[in-house]
Amino acid sequence: MQKTVLIVEDEFLMAMDLKLLLEHHGWRVIGPVATVRDALRLLEDEVTTVALLDVSLGTELVTPLAEILKARDVPFAVASAL
Repeated sequence: MQKTVLIVEDEFLMAMDLKLLLEHHGWRVIGPVATVRDALRLLEDEVTTVALLDVSLGTELVTPLAEILKARDVPFAVASAL
C-alpha cells in the first residue's frame, strides 16, 4: 500500500512546495487544504498514513483536527512559521 500524507497549510506556496517534495519521494499527497473543515471533508473519504499540519490557519487553530487524528492513531507533525 502506498504511503499517504495529508497536508494542511494555508500558505499556498508552502503547501505546493511540500506537495511536490513529498510526491518526489514517493508519497501520495492528500490535499493540500487550507482549513480544518476542508481537511475533515477529505478524511471522510480518504485514509492517511501521516499528516503535516500548520498550527495556525488564518483565524483558526488546527487543534480540533489534531485531536481527531490522535483519536484515530494517525501520526502528525505540527509546524508554525511564527
